[in-house]
Amino acid sequence: MDIKVWMYVIYLAVSVGLTIWVARALSRNGQVFLEEVFADERLARAVNSLLVVGFYLLNLGYVTVAMKHPDPVLTTSQAMEELSLKIGLVLLVLGALHFFNVFALGRYRRNRLRQLATHPPIAPIGRLPMPFTPPGQQPVGAYPTGPHPAGGYPAGPQPTAPQQSAGPANNPPTR
Repeated sequence: MDIKVWMYVIYLAVSVGLTIWVARALSRNGQVFLEEVFADERLARAVNSLLVVGFYLLNLGYVTVAMKHPDPVLTTSQAMEELSLKIGLVLLVLGALHFFNVFALGRYRRNRLRQLATHPPIAPIGRLPMPFTPPGQQPVGAYPTGPHPAGGYPAGPQPTAPQQSAGPANNPPTR
């Protein structure tokens, strides 16, 4: 066998071995993450199996497409350089697939947790002080909850139209 055939054999062995090793590691360690993401163990196992199959298909498909080398390989050093380039590209594809999966699942998890949240995303800093009102009276500035009398608003402070400023800038007053 010539050098190019040995290069192909080593490339396939290393690439397939790396693909199987990475797929098993991601499947084993990603199960816990998927259970957290989907909050259902059965669904997490199914998605994990589908991700592993897709991972194998994409990566092994790339390995076979990238295997061809059109130029002749005459020396061992050329074979090693080409082999390192091809295996490096396989590793980059593995990393990109892993990053995309983690990114997509993390985004799905954040959205699911946001939908399940029963409290606001930011805790209140404090409360505004309420003025003291004697029992039986309406707080100042509050609108009544019952039916309105025929005259419109009940006795007390009445809402007024906004005041027009006499100055050149028609800015509303600040509090």
